[in-house]
Amino acid sequence: MGVFVKRIYLRLIIFIIVSVLLGGFGYGVYKVFFAPNDTVVAAFAEGKLNVVIGGDVIDNMGEPRIVDGRILLPLRLVKQYIDPNINWDKEAHKLTITTKDRVIRMKTGSLEAYVNNKPVNLNIPATENKDDILVPIEFLSEYYGIEISFISDNNVIVIDFISRTSQIAEPVKSGAVVRIGQSTAFPIVKKMEGMEGKESELQVFKEDEKWYKVRTAEGAVGYIEKKFVDVKSVAASEPEPAENNVAVWKPQNGKINMAWDYAYNMKSNLSDRAVINGLDVISPTWFQVVGADGEVENHADGKYVEWAHKNGYKVWALFSNNFSDSETSGDFLNNTDARDNAIRQLLAFAALYRLDGINLDFESLKNSDKDALTQFVRELSPLLREQGLVVSVDINLLPCYDRKALGESADYVALMAYDQHWSGGGVVGSVAQLSWTDEAVQSFLKDVPAEKLILGMPFYTRLWKETPDGGKIKLTSQALSMMSIQKLLEENKAQKTWDEESGQFYSEFTRDGATCKVWLEDKNSLNLRTSLVHKYELAGAAAWRLDFEVPEVWTVISHNLKMVGSYAEWKLENKNGQYAFLGN
Repeated sequence: MGVFVKRIYLRLIIFIIVSVLLGGFGYGVYKVFFAPNDTVVAAFAEGKLNVVIGGDVIDNMGEPRIVDGRILLPLRLVKQYIDPNINWDKEAHKLTITTKDRVIRMKTGSLEAYVNNKPVNLNIPATENKDDILVPIEFLSEYYGIEISFISDNNVIVIDFISRTSQIAEPVKSGAVVRIGQSTAFPIVKKMEGMEGKESELQVFKEDEKWYKVRTAEGAVGYIEKKFVDVKSVAASEPEPAENNVAVWKPQNGKINMAWDYAYNMKSNLSDRAVINGLDVISPTWFQVVGADGEVENHADGKYVEWAHKNGYKVWALFSNNFSDSETSGDFLNNTDARDNAIRQLLAFAALYRLDGINLDFESLKNSDKDALTQFVRELSPLLREQGLVVSVDINLLPCYDRKALGESADYVALMAYDQHWSGGGVVGSVAQLSWTDEAVQSFLKDVPAEKLILGMPFYTRLWKETPDGGKIKLTSQALSMMSIQKLLEENKAQKTWDEESGQFYSEFTRDGATCKVWLEDKNSLNLRTSLVHKYELAGAAAWRLDFEVPEVWTVISHNLKMVGSYAEWKLENKNGQYAFLGN
């Protein structure tokens, strides 16, 4: 009996030991693989100033600073997360910030900044160091629409965009914690138990199946399980309306009907000019930047403006570069002080001559100057608008233009839909086939809103000559007005045939041993061109250039832009038309 009892006790002891071992192992497995991690870690690295923008901890973007209680952020951080268009001119040591209605300039080391050319005082200047430029971000907070706070407990700068709707989460169960990742295996950055009021609020930035990405009142960013919180939405604060936020000018009826007027080196004999019914805007070629320093050559005529206004025209004076000098144009565009010099002159001229707008036409630029042109328009537009002027920009299909950015900055973008075939291109063809024009419009509409896009149309025709020259063919061309081409065809008794792809009449004849080819611009081609304005619901059309047209084209243009209300209406009017275009 004693032996049996001993065996029982022995087995019981073994069982207990095994159970303890197995239980300990199981607990260990549970603890390692299944139990929530209860380790609490610091939200930020110690010994440095941290930055949080919304729900993102910003790192590797330079070191921010706080000087005399004022926050300075590295330029590359501002450019990456707040304002991709902030401009730094290393040579001038100047920062330029642009919004829809403001241009802010500040020079490093200076406590004086300029907002729309008016001086304002800074509490702390922009600063240069060996690694970066430091931007006084609090001064710019109103312009950027951001809120900035410094939380000393975590040594963190927190930035939020005022205009963004936010969601607030509040703990509703015990055990609520914020972790550094989306799993209970991640350590904790904040235990929410016992938190009350604002301290308990978590700002929500992202939602997954079981987790919210949140930021605590102390600026720590992490994740919390959905089951521990309730979420409510908080509407975005409405930004204060801009003082000069006026509606963009539009004609009283119909679409914009605009024409460029070549007037560089002459005063117009206004008494000989007939009033064009339905024409809204006239753009005389008056201003040109003539040096890298931004000096503007002025050919404006006050009597011309008086005549135009008397006849119901708006005057959008054209401002151009020297098309044959891309180097000087590039030097000008990349110099902050030169741009500022030109802008100040344009503002003075606009006030002096009572202009209604400025039409910017910079051509033959290097692709590398694309961003500099965009910056110029960003700086020019708010200041012109403040003076009540309309800002329009002329661009073609070349890659030296940032279509999207220019469309965002300017009130209107004029697509110069001509010179498909040009004198130096080496290929005979139409100045602008309708099929090519249609495709160009569609391409631009990917980047520029239809209500901002003005279709540029040619009033000229190119006369091509193919002349035998020692077994080869010498190709030359000349741009001629509609009247000149009509006269030439009559003199040579040339026949015309309709070309549906180009939407133009084509003619070919022999003169002085050369084969001459022309694709005509007339009321028929312009009827089709202006139909595209309705087809794509564009802002209007513009023609290059006045005095190259025959008077009858205005009847067609004005009717289509002012009387026709839609593409369907135009098609109905032209359903029995003799001359069609393949794209219709």
